[in-house]
Amino acid sequence: MSMPPKQYQLFATTPKGLELLLVDELKALGATEASEKLAGVNFTGDLTLAYKACLWSRLANRILLKLRQVPAATPEELYEGVQSIAWDEHLHPEGTLTVNFVTSQSQITHTLFGAQKVKDAIVDQFRDKYDVRPNVSQDQPDININVYVNRDIATISLDLSGESLHRRKYRLDGGSAPLKENLAAAILIRAGWPAIAKEGGLLTDPMCGSGTLLIEGALMAADIAPGLSREYFGFLNWKQHQPAIWEKLKEEAVKRRDNGILSLPPIVGFDEDSDAIKNAFENIERAGLLGKIHVERRELADFVSKANSLPGLLIVNPPYGERLGEIEDLGPLYTLLGDKLKTLAPEGERVWKAAVFTGNPELGKVMGIRAKKFYALYNGAIPCKLLLFDISPEKFIDRNREGFR
Repeated sequence: MSMPPKQYQLFATTPKGLELLLVDELKALGATEASEKLAGVNFTGDLTLAYKACLWSRLANRILLKLRQVPAATPEELYEGVQSIAWDEHLHPEGTLTVNFVTSQSQITHTLFGAQKVKDAIVDQFRDKYDVRPNVSQDQPDININVYVNRDIATISLDLSGESLHRRKYRLDGGSAPLKENLAAAILIRAGWPAIAKEGGLLTDPMCGSGTLLIEGALMAADIAPGLSREYFGFLNWKQHQPAIWEKLKEEAVKRRDNGILSLPPIVGFDEDSDAIKNAFENIERAGLLGKIHVERRELADFVSKANSLPGLLIVNPPYGERLGEIEDLGPLYTLLGDKLKTLAPEGERVWKAAVFTGNPELGKVMGIRAKKFYALYNGAIPCKLLLFDISPEKFIDRNREGFR
């Protein structure tokens, strides 16, 4: 009788505000226990689930496999705790490693010092046992060690992702202020794009920049694993890696991509900046979506929805300014955006949806449309709001009454 697969304690990190979405995503991937924490989700699963999360999570930054919790009130305690782990079960003596160290509300306050202490403990263990030491490497090391010290307790984990999962490898130049890919995915999920895509609705972005929202929308609609184009993960040279499981998951993902891309709904983007359109085109090509997403240079004033298409989702991340003068200057832009949204008012029963992601929701008031819902999110450290609209005349409001202020 075969033994059931080993279960691991896992933690997926994610930007603040995405935790509940990530719980749902991990449960859909097969996690039976998933609970939200600040900027992450605890979950339990076998290696298949851990690999699936690395390959399929659109929202996570990192997938951490917990090894041990140890006291770390002093450097000596931390050193001893790290040495209590048999590192030769994870790394070859001549292998490479890197340490990411974070500390909060603890007596060890210096991250570089903490990382050095962890590295010393591992290296000394190998030197004492094998008379050989592994080397530190920042460039695709064999294992990535994550240490989080909170209230003098260190959680020591292996970072299976290796580098942040938001890096899908299609974007080289994100333009002046790009959205991270996992934030773009969260915006699309909150805006209801997966359901709209299944019905064949259009996705359009009239200020598409380097195309991140469009590409993430296409990856979702075509059932393409966001990690499929990545060549490096933190588990590939881990001693307990199981290549057969990983290769099977990748083969399944390739089949799903090849099937899904055949039924991609129309996806269209515009931007007034020719350099942004050039970047978007190159990103689309790297994502393997050439010919599947249409982008062209067009000013917002000239925006019209694609003719003969089903209503769908208009999604936009307009500039929102950080200083008062900039904010006042942007009022007319948001007014124009509202005017363009109103042109999508339905002639039949199907209603267009719109999603506006902004760091200054005050600007949303000049659009002249009442939002049906909003979500608080962060773009890096900037608190933002995602405003969701149904484009129908009963939602239109008098700007003179609720105008820009």
